[in-house]
Amino acid sequence: MPNIKAILLGAALALPLPAAAQDGADTVLAVVNGKEITLGHVIAAAADLPAEQQGLPDAVLLEGLTERLVQQAALSETQDELAQSLVLRLENERRALIASELVEAMASDIEITDTDLKAAYDDRYADFEPEKEYNASHILVATEEEAQALVTELEGGADFAELAKEKSTGPSGPGGGDLGWFARGAMVEAFQDAVETLDVGAVSDPVETQFGWHVIKLNETRIPDVPAIDDVTNELRTELFRDRLGDRIDAALAKAEIERADLSGIDPAAVRDLSLISE
Repeated sequence: MPNIKAILLGAALALPLPAAAQDGADTVLAVVNGKEITLGHVIAAAADLPAEQQGLPDAVLLEGLTERLVQQAALSETQDELAQSLVLRLENERRALIASELVEAMASDIEITDTDLKAAYDDRYADFEPEKEYNASHILVATEEEAQALVTELEGGADFAELAKEKSTGPSGPGGGDLGWFARGAMVEAFQDAVETLDVGAVSDPVETQFGWHVIKLNETRIPDVPAIDDVTNELRTELFRDRLGDRIDAALAKAEIERADLSGIDPAAVRDLSLISE
């Protein structure tokens, strides 16, 4: 299917107006069936362009977007009555645009100071108790018999990483089965329990999980230090910003009178039924 937006941006139509003077957003660049297309309309359209088109020369954007808006205006005028689906989409788009502008305005003056960051850091790590972390590798196969055969090979002196590359069906296989560092909760329980029983350098008996059968090697363990504030500043800043913006949004929502229907009576499959809005 052709890219309709690209066609509308690139097509050339003759404008029935003299060259426009660049004297403000209300400068008229075209008139379609009595309705004006202004420099303001073009500026708004340029702001909504995807990133890959933002780098186009200004002259190209001015001419191309003017022509796009001319064509859109002319085509839209041919529709006497809007289909229900289009009416609903326009309502959604209007709400989304207004909401987006309001959220941007709410976010624009949120300031996170060094004092804020220090307080957040102290709050998070005041009672920090580092949890033991594990570095392990594994080989994943389909059956217990295959896993036991691998254990036998390893007991005979086979290289774990090479066996993982050759035999493992898991995504870590090409990397020698290396899973990197993880703490309790990152792995499924049976796998984690097996890791915690191993001495460093030891290899497990076959371990079954929902993914198959594993042979696990514990490479290292460590107790991490409390991270320095500089190492978590970006993370803390993002969390503080998100929380403060969320508070502002919640405050705005609290002013609205909202009544929600019970969705339990709605067939979830209806969300994909375009025939319901195709009248």
